[in-house]
Amino acid sequence: MKGRDIFTDTSAFVALRVADDDNHDEAQDFLKEIQTKRLRLHTTNFILDEVYTYFCRFHAVAVEMAELIRNNPLIRLHRVSAEDEEKAFEILKQHGDKGFSFTDATSFTVMERLGLTNAFAFDEHFYQYGRFAVLPVSRK
Repeated sequence: MKGRDIFTDTSAFVALRVADDDNHDEAQDFLKEIQTKRLRLHTTNFILDEVYTYFCRFHAVAVEMAELIRNNPLIRLHRVSAEDEEKAFEILKQHGDKGFSFTDATSFTVMERLGLTNAFAFDEHFYQYGRFAVLPVSRK
């Protein structure tokens, strides 16, 4: 599971859905590339939680986004395990200067567990962690 598999962060899902997000156009362009190249997207139940929570003021949009993540054949939803949580906490303790959220750290541990090296993200924490290629590469 390497080159064709991409972890998708909350920031990417938000950028794809919110037309006035600073990264919307870039996210949409990258989605076209994902579809053309038939890349596989991966995310976690923690990301699903963040996406739903982000949009929950607009119930229909929150449900739409949750359904997209849960039922899209192009997206594989992974559950964060207790072991992932323990490793995430170790990351948080080691990188106290970075401001990583617990979800960021669980994303890093799940990516490492799955052998994923690419992240579709607009979150600076993926850069700061420094172990993954952050896509799209044409960032401003």
